[in-house]
Amino acid sequence: GVGVAVLDFAHGSPLASVFLIAVAIAVAAVPEGLPAVVTITMAVGVRRMAKRKAVVRRMSMVESLGSVTVVCTDKTGTLTLGDMTAVAFWTPDGVAWPDAGTEIAVSGAGYRPEGEFLVNGVPTPASDLPALHRSLVAGSMANRANLAHTRSDEWRAHGDPTEAALLVAARKGSIDRAELLHTMPEIAELPFSSQRMVMATFHRSSTGAIHAFVKGAPDRVLARCTTAAAQTGDRILSAVARSAVLRSNEALAARGLRVLALAEGQPHGTDEANLQNLCFLGLVGMFDPPAPGVAETIHSLRTAGIRTIMLTGDQRLTANVIAHALGVAAEGSEALDGAEIDALSDTALAGRLETASAFSRVSPEAKLRLVTALQMRGEIVAMLGDGVNDAPALARADIGVAMGGRGTDVAKEAAGVVLADDRFSTVAVAVEEGRVIYSNIRRFVFYLLSCNLAEVLVLFAAAIAGLASPLLPLQILWLNLLTDTFPALALAMEPSSPGVMTRPPQNPHAPLLSRRLVLTSGGYALLIAAATFAALLWGLSETGGDRIQVVRHAGTLAFMTLALAQVTQLVNARNLPGDVGTRRINWYVAAAAGVAVALQLATVYVPPLARVLAVTPVDLTDIAVITALALAPLYGGYIFRFAAAKWPRSDSYAE
Repeated sequence: GVGVAVLDFAHGSPLASVFLIAVAIAVAAVPEGLPAVVTITMAVGVRRMAKRKAVVRRMSMVESLGSVTVVCTDKTGTLTLGDMTAVAFWTPDGVAWPDAGTEIAVSGAGYRPEGEFLVNGVPTPASDLPALHRSLVAGSMANRANLAHTRSDEWRAHGDPTEAALLVAARKGSIDRAELLHTMPEIAELPFSSQRMVMATFHRSSTGAIHAFVKGAPDRVLARCTTAAAQTGDRILSAVARSAVLRSNEALAARGLRVLALAEGQPHGTDEANLQNLCFLGLVGMFDPPAPGVAETIHSLRTAGIRTIMLTGDQRLTANVIAHALGVAAEGSEALDGAEIDALSDTALAGRLETASAFSRVSPEAKLRLVTALQMRGEIVAMLGDGVNDAPALARADIGVAMGGRGTDVAKEAAGVVLADDRFSTVAVAVEEGRVIYSNIRRFVFYLLSCNLAEVLVLFAAAIAGLASPLLPLQILWLNLLTDTFPALALAMEPSSPGVMTRPPQNPHAPLLSRRLVLTSGGYALLIAAATFAALLWGLSETGGDRIQVVRHAGTLAFMTLALAQVTQLVNARNLPGDVGTRRINWYVAAAAGVAVALQLATVYVPPLARVLAVTPVDLTDIAVITALALAPLYGGYIFRFAAAKWPRSDSYAE
């Protein structure tokens, strides 16, 4: 602006005119509509995400969504349905004990307590299998879930799905927890924790003795047992018998089942220290089917360059089987146990994350360390969680994602995004929308930069050539108003393109105004400015008539050409280099272009407006010249995209 002012003043222009031109150029150079358009773009994206069940609580999260490289997620209820069903029991009362026990299959699915216990395919009442009966009692008593029968003949569970599955299995064996509590009331509880991995309830028997029922991780429960249940009475739990239990545990886990051990005892007190010398009753294997669309979503994320890491409280073998079945883990990847995580330093843990995609027996502290270690590797981490213990990891992650249905208030407060439908596939929706928002911001920044720079170049070229300013201050402000409103806002409404989830995540460290974007904007600005200057020279080449009228008419041609060229620049902005072009019609862009063209034509054909902007009428020849020159950015865009397709670049965001 200062440079043009100095040149105009040197060529004899009046000081007042020079000052107005300099101010107008300064206004034209600055895209003052940018903050509003950015905010509207993110708000529109947030609204679109909300319609697709991803509720953004903090707007700042939007810009990170498009950069996500890793998604860490719980298994139960997120990757799986969370509807546990006990499908197998293993009890230590077989004829081959202590080398082997008895496996009992359980029929039926869901929370309806209808099914049978089958030994070698033969239905067998639970009352005929003492160890199984005692296991069902223990699973029912060491429990905090509830099973209700509704008037519509439906069975609904309230509480932890694992505990609900144990109640259903007990009902199949004609065991009712309420009846048991009537004869053996509960007097104390040892709640489950990720450290002890055992839960117990203490009851007072009719004789006044304390009776404990225990469930938990097989290795932790087995460590507290000294005897095992059998048909002929409890037996000493020998080393051979312990090996048989562990082998059976591995066999059940290898089928992708969540495995719990059940035990009982008569301790002297109700604290954890007294939970020793228990009687091992058996193992129960529970199946939780994968949630619909999870495998497809994981594949979609992998195609988009995003890893999925599964965190679960299950044992390593179960976690590994499920991870491979869902496509979380690739061939050769390993599963790490919580104890291994605790033993690794932060640097060593970051190194193991190169291949590990499944983590078992994960504590809240381990989740936090995993998120931190991933960030040390330069990853942008999205963390899914629903519990109070997940809050630190949710807050530490680049994007914390909480479950809206089953999530706790603490988890939702710590998260930046809430999934209203608790579906894992909604994460991919949020990432997709984040990428669309980022692309749309780049589109209208490119559009505003190229258009505003073109205005400055036209004025600067005229000043260098010693010509009178082709654009008056009001005309410059009119152009700025025209391009900074409807067209730029229309680009904010650009829909998702089919290929948006087929490219790698954008580099979060790359500037929005990358070198390639600046050079491309400059190239188009030169093209628009050249077309405008050509219109000016064509108008000035007219001979005869009043010279002042000729100059004014040439300025009108330049004004019209520049305005319409900026409208055609919308096509190039929609197909920005480095973005996957969309084939869908953006009706907002079409409407904005129509409004912009109508308003620009009004400047010529509406006399009061024409007088204010000091423009002259144009004839059919003028319109033909203006149209041909205004389409120059469109021709250049096709040539540029053709060349870019022949010589594609690797990563437009980093260039």
